[in-house]
Order: sequence, then structure tokens, then C-alpha cells
Amino acid sequence: MNNKKLRKSSTDRSLYGVCGGIAEFFGCSSFLIRLLFIFVIPASLLIYLILANTLADSPRSL
Repeated sequence: MNNKKLRKSSTDRSLYGVCGGIAEFFGCSSFLIRLLFIFVIPASLLIYLILANTLADSPRSL
């Protein structure tokens, strides 16, 4: 069973790590996720702010 959790990325972050966390969760490039957020700007800004405030931070690795 896959027990991945959607979290903000601690390593792949530009602002809050939301796009990096989504990319890690789905196993794709964070660049593609960032492009997706840019192309649907009006809705994505609100979604990004909600996710930035509600997603837990991923634990830092050594």
C-alpha cells in the first residue's frame, strides 16, 4: 500500500514548496507543476495560498 502524504517540499522550493511537494507526490517534474499553476492564474493563486497555509512541511533530510 502506498502511504505517501501530500506535503510541502523541503528541498524543491521556490516560495513555500507547494509545487515541489505536489511534484514529489505525483512523481513528476516540479517545472511542469509550476507551469500548470502559471497558465491557470486566477484560480491557481487562491489554490496556492490555501495549500501554502494548510499543507504540512515535509521533514528535513540530512
